[in-house]
Amino acid sequence: MSEENEVSAAERNSERGVLERVLLANIEEMRRARRWGILFKSLWFIFLFALLLMVANKEDGEFTSKEHTALIELQGEIGGEDGILADDIIAALGSAFEDKKTKAVVLRCNSPGGSPVQAGQVYDEIRRLRGLNPKIPVYAVVDDVCASGGYYIIAAADKIFVDKASLVGSIGVLMDGFGFTGTMQKLGVERRLLTAGKNKGFLDPFSPVDAGQAEHAKAMLAEIHQQFIHVVKEGRGKRLKESEDTFSGLVWSGAASIDMGLADGMGSLDYVAREVVKAEDIVDFTPQENLADRLARRLGTAIGSSVRPWLESRVHLR
Repeated sequence: MSEENEVSAAERNSERGVLERVLLANIEEMRRARRWGILFKSLWFIFLFALLLMVANKEDGEFTSKEHTALIELQGEIGGEDGILADDIIAALGSAFEDKKTKAVVLRCNSPGGSPVQAGQVYDEIRRLRGLNPKIPVYAVVDDVCASGGYYIIAAADKIFVDKASLVGSIGVLMDGFGFTGTMQKLGVERRLLTAGKNKGFLDPFSPVDAGQAEHAKAMLAEIHQQFIHVVKEGRGKRLKESEDTFSGLVWSGAASIDMGLADGMGSLDYVAREVVKAEDIVDFTPQENLADRLARRLGTAIGSSVRPWLESRVHLR
């Protein structure tokens, strides 16, 4: 009996071993299948994500078989930290004009103004591209506000469309800053400014206003103002109904701007695409800044601010 028991135990152990190996093999197969399943699901999600990304970034019009209206947004302060940079808009303009399906370019403006330099750079580029591509018109659509530097840019457009309540104009130049001399006297603070060059401390906010420096600043502002006026007259031509207030820095409603020749008519982006351009498909060519670019820009701005004087006067088209 003992031998039979031993044989039976051996058989059971053998069967158990076989069963364990089968179970382990089955478990390993299930794990392998699960890993392949996870891999295929991941690849599928990556494919879907890439497809959505391609569709979302169709600025070049590759996925549109019909002619389209190319849109470029002018949102925010020109040259501001989170606003409009001339290099970005110029690159977008180049892409829009190069696209073979672009029937017209529309600039949608919602800007209070900003840097006259960057506004001038965009204006010049629009004029250059229009000269090279006479069959592609440029239109401007004003949302809430298109003032000063914003209007400087859209003055290059073939036609300007507004809402009756839009704010348009502010054709002027300013240089802003602060003066703290009275506060310093009350606090008993002495300003110690050492310069090489008698005007190196130009319009220093902690020193009394120097009459000669103030006159020089006014002359510079007048010169830039004349540049602005020239651009508006060049862009609007005979449509402009000039008055003593046109270039005074005042702002007007969209309805009044049409009467003054600063704009051509009422119309939204969809209206212009549908009724003026005759291409209802709108492709957005506006540069899309990613998180890394935004952080880099803010870091650069912060570094630049740290090496500038504590307060400074800046020239604005605003």
